[in-house]
Amino acid sequence: MTSDFIWHMEDVLDLYEQPYDPKRPIICFDERPCQLIGDAIIPIPMKPGSPKKEHYEYIRNGTCCIFLAFEPLAGKRLVCVKDHRTMVDYANFMKLLALNYPDAESIVLVQDNLNTHTAGSFYDALPPDEAFQLARRFEYHYTPKKGSWLNMAEIELSALSKQCLDRRIGNIKTMADEVNAWQQERNEIKASVKWRFNKDNARIKLQRRYLNLQN
Repeated sequence: MTSDFIWHMEDVLDLYEQPYDPKRPIICFDERPCQLIGDAIIPIPMKPGSPKKEHYEYIRNGTCCIFLAFEPLAGKRLVCVKDHRTMVDYANFMKLLALNYPDAESIVLVQDNLNTHTAGSFYDALPPDEAFQLARRFEYHYTPKKGSWLNMAEIELSALSKQCLDRRIGNIKTMADEVNAWQQERNEIKASVKWRFNKDNARIKLQRRYLNLQN
């Protein structure tokens, strides 16, 4: 564990301790690739007393990428399914995210260090003036390298995977429909995350790591 790791960890943990501020919402962002898996043989539908039956053979229909932004203090998330995970895809998602917070003075964004996760990506998708103005909407905070577990968006992606994606989905339209239904249900109940790990916890549990940096 390096001093850089600790700095980024404490920076993120400090954000999680801040009270809710609609003018400065704290948003966790992450993305994950998904395989599109279709059935080689039409499955037998579920019947009373008999579960759905699938053949072991399947068809690979390529991949897609799920982009997810999660505001834990509001219990709100925005999820999109895209064909790719390029700089342009990232920029277009961030533009959509900004449109969802028109009254925010600054959108505090927690994300990992993937090379596309930078305001520089906006210039690949938008005219320079629009890219610059969009970049000014965000305040970037990065999780440490190999410390993406500090990003609460990973918890939401895990919930999405278990509740929605743990079966064969053969095309991107069906994937998008299923994800949108999941998103709507989670937003309606304002599902959130109770984050308990804070700076004080870190300094106690990782005390030896802190001391090693000073010796």
